[in-house]
Amino acid sequence: MRQVKDTLRSTVRISYDGLVYKTFRGPKAEERFANEVRVLQFLGAKNCLFVPTLVNFYPEQLQIVTTNCGGRVERIDEERIKELFGELEQYGVRHDDPDIRNVTYRQSDGRFCLIDFEFATILPPRPGEPNVHE
Repeated sequence: MRQVKDTLRSTVRISYDGLVYKTFRGPKAEERFANEVRVLQFLGAKNCLFVPTLVNFYPEQLQIVTTNCGGRVERIDEERIKELFGELEQYGVRHDDPDIRNVTYRQSDGRFCLIDFEFATILPPRPGEPNVHE
């Protein structure tokens, strides 16, 4: 596996088959792990196609396994970043860390994607929408 991130909050490795392994550590690691699992499951149920798919998770190791959403983006204009994170809110999630480091580019379909949902918030349903949180 190739390590692509090693910070105080997490380690991220990509396996040879392309899966992403993220292990949480540091302050509030359990809480951040549980939140990312919950948000990715929610977005998966909503068929959001520009975020990683949660493949598996291991609470005892504070580790998630997801699909790969492409490579990190070095440059993107602020307006496009706002559009991407705004599009996510249409799926009922506010990212809460809308930074370029959380944007990737998936070459297979030419799509910008969003990653790292440990601080994200599932929004309450809009008036007239069914409550999908239950």
